[in-house]
Amino acid sequence: MTTIDRPRPTGFRRLERWFMGIVMGVLAFVLEKVVMRSLRKEGVSPPGPEDAGPMITTKGAEVDIEER
Repeated sequence: MTTIDRPRPTGFRRLERWFMGIVMGVLAFVLEKVVMRSLRKEGVSPPGPEDAGPMITTKGAEVDIEER
């Protein structure tokens, strides 16, 4: 089996990757805050069981559909 000898990343490349990791983390945090604030402002709540469609129960080949 052959291995590829890659030169070790330079100091600039390591610094660049570290910096981009921090920037992407901050960006994800800010986007999450913006989305959560807009959802809270609209008063949207997560869908509950009463918002779901009809309840389907099965026993073997029999299927019962109950309207809520």
